[in-house]
Amino acid sequence: MHELGVTFHIMDHLEKVAAGNQVSHIHAVTLELGEVSTVIESYLQDCWAWASKKRPLFQESKLIVESLPAITYCEDCKQTYPTVEHGKICPYCKSEHTYLLQGNEFNIKEIEVE
Repeated sequence: MHELGVTFHIMDHLEKVAAGNQVSHIHAVTLELGEVSTVIESYLQDCWAWASKKRPLFQESKLIVESLPAITYCEDCKQTYPTVEHGKICPYCKSEHTYLLQGNEFNIKEIEVE
């Protein structure tokens, strides 16, 4: 489970941002999480709940996750399609000349502070 490491990485980064901006408490963090990012949201939520109790800046903070769908683009027919449903093969022209447009993101979108 790499979600604990991801949680620590987010918190470490936000602690630096908070220190540079005289923030004493973070109430909520909103993340954008791509559908194929390899991060499992339920594990991330569990790790956040546990880790937030250990760090004063995050006491009782909430983690909000916005899911971004995985979308693939076909270079041959110029269509987009849902990646998880169809994989690498374009459902329109059956081409393998495709690439992921979105869906593997992992971004800190918003921070609600005191």
